[in-house]
Amino acid sequence: MSIYNWPSQDGMAGGSPHVHTASTEAYVVVEGTGRLETLDSRGFTVTPLTPGVVVWFTPGTVHRAINDSGNLRVLIVMQNAGLPENGDAVMTFPPEHLVDVDAYSRAASLPSRDADGGDAAAEAAARRRRDLALEGYLELKHGVITSGVSALAGFHAAAVRLVSGRAGTWRGYVDDGAARQAGLTKDNLDSIESMESFYLQDSRTTIGERKTRRIYGMCGRIQAWDLSETIAAGR
Repeated sequence: MSIYNWPSQDGMAGGSPHVHTASTEAYVVVEGTGRLETLDSRGFTVTPLTPGVVVWFTPGTVHRAINDSGNLRVLIVMQNAGLPENGDAVMTFPPEHLVDVDAYSRAASLPSRDADGGDAAAEAAARRRRDLALEGYLELKHGVITSGVSALAGFHAAAVRLVSGRAGTWRGYVDDGAARQAGLTKDNLDSIESMESFYLQDSRTTIGERKTRRIYGMCGRIQAWDLSETIAAGR
């Protein structure tokens, strides 16, 4: 992801502050410099972002990526494949945009997510969305600094209300993904303990391909990998 280099109302360039309600997120910084502002159980924190830095944050951490060098790029690794792609995140819009799913969707939707097509309307909408999220974030940040972490309670409650209807679908992603893989590992350990090696005969190599076009994300322009299973060709 290339973090947005659009200047904002407080003079800093960066992405749309948001929170993940069920998944941990990790940044691996690959180019440029910047900062990650977070609001969590420790209060307000700033983490420098330089090449080689790895930083991760758990559900409930409000985070804002700031692009100081103009070319900040990070590799993002998300927990719980399927949840982040299906609405796990909630942006920090002002409270009037968090009252229900319809109000949130109107503020969050984009006419197009294509970040490589030169669509001026799509970029303008992404900028407006970022600015709206920043407006709510700056209020939350002020509240945390002046009153403590209890200032996050209202936003956290609103975020959970907005995504609560998706919990059943998300559970299916976890059962078919992370939970299934954990179960397979436990089975492997049972085989190892009994000195049974037949399961190793099912070994294989697969590949994923990077999608060619970028999309407008919350923090920047995203280029994702297609992780549908493809068997690596032998030679």
